[in-house]
Amino acid sequence: VQLQASGGGLVQAGGSLTLSCAASGRTYSPKAMAWFRQAPGKEREFLTTISWNGNRIYYIDSVKGRFTVSRDNRKNTLTLQMNSLKPEDTAIYYCAEDALSLGWPSREYRYWGQGTLVTVSS
Repeated sequence: VQLQASGGGLVQAGGSLTLSCAASGRTYSPKAMAWFRQAPGKEREFLTTISWNGNRIYYIDSVKGRFTVSRDNRKNTLTLQMNSLKPEDTAIYYCAEDALSLGWPSREYRYWGQGTLVTVSS
């Protein structure tokens, strides 16, 4: 499967941005998907995951209430709506699919997109 993340850009603090992740080449049923980010000089950070059917969603505390993840399996897309953005949200954002662990929420995934840069100015 190929994952293509898009929608990044420059936004002022307090603003909003919507990221999309398009999946193609699947040869299996939809799996859990997730968003991660990596800020300059920092390790990759898990943000949120959504189950294959969208019925289970998990967010880390720092984005809960500001970010909303959703998916449309008919269109093979994953979306991350980001509101009330802060300068500390500046990072490359990655989408991922197919959790490697059985536990919930999984923070390890098999397939990764190439990332899209989000820059939040103060």
